Amino acid sequence: MNSYTTVIEEGDVEKLRSILSARGFAFSEKAYAYYSAKKEKLHVTVYEKGPKVLVQGKQTEEFVKFILEPEILGEALLGNEEVYMPEMFEPHFGVDESGKGDFFGPLVIAGVYTERESARALLDAGIADSKRVSSQKKIVELSEKIRSTPGVVWECISLRPEKYNELYVKFGNLNRLLAWGHARVIAALAAKVPQCPRALSDQFAREEVLLSAMKYQGAAVEHIELQQRTKGESDIAVAAASIIAREAFVDWVERASEKGGVTMPLGAGSSVLDAGRELVGRHGREILPKIAKMHFKTAMQI
Repeated sequence: MNSYTTVIEEGDVEKLRSILSARGFAFSEKAYAYYSAKKEKLHVTVYEKGPKVLVQGKQTEEFVKFILEPEILGEALLGNEEVYMPEMFEPHFGVDESGKGDFFGPLVIAGVYTERESARALLDAGIADSKRVSSQKKIVELSEKIRSTPGVVWECISLRPEKYNELYVKFGNLNRLLAWGHARVIAALAAKVPQCPRALSDQFAREEVLLSAMKYQGAAVEHIELQQRTKGESDIAVAAASIIAREAFVDWVERASEKGGVTMPLGAGSSVLDAGRELVGRHGREILPKIAKMHFKTAMQI
């Protein structure tokens, strides 16, 4: 394990700082964090939002098991997920998306089916939410592990910008479009694993929005219990889906950047605006609907 993240209590922020200081960690400042600490190749960052602890490095597992869990969390979760999170090891679909906050590129929605054996195999392989993996090379490696794990079934749909823009106009808002995409992926997985009883996704809208979208998928999904929750990516199937979706999204952006001769940054910041203006300058304004989500205010600015 090279990365681990968990939420802690506000009162534990300074307690952990004292523990790290006593063990010889060197402290530094980091944006949006209370502090970041390093010792040899182990990094520990405590972010303000949560608060959340991110542990990275080759000694991650030892730090979590012998320091973080006994002295801060007060429970031994790592390696005992089947005791504390038994529902994660029951047969279910996990669904997640990538690209919804990015001006350039498609919206990609992926789903992964896991049961007890495959869930444990993915955990042991170090599968984690894609937002915790900064390297595209690592994303590709993890995607290959997911797809090659026995018992895993996966599905992925990519709405290229032209199709995305068409559907956004049709549905009128992003949540309804997301619900349609999630329902499509769940239906596709249900066709492959008809006995699966449950589907879980990260909370992105009111429950009835996804339920309404599922009704249009027919009898094949009527038996599926739908669940949405915040931090859904803590579930291994959702985390695996996020990895597969991210791989497809970044791959599309990289290939489109090479074809267009301009690097398309991720997100929607000032560098995105500059890249969009350069692309329009090279290829004309008709290029934008083919590479970008036109309801973003960035499109009008360009």
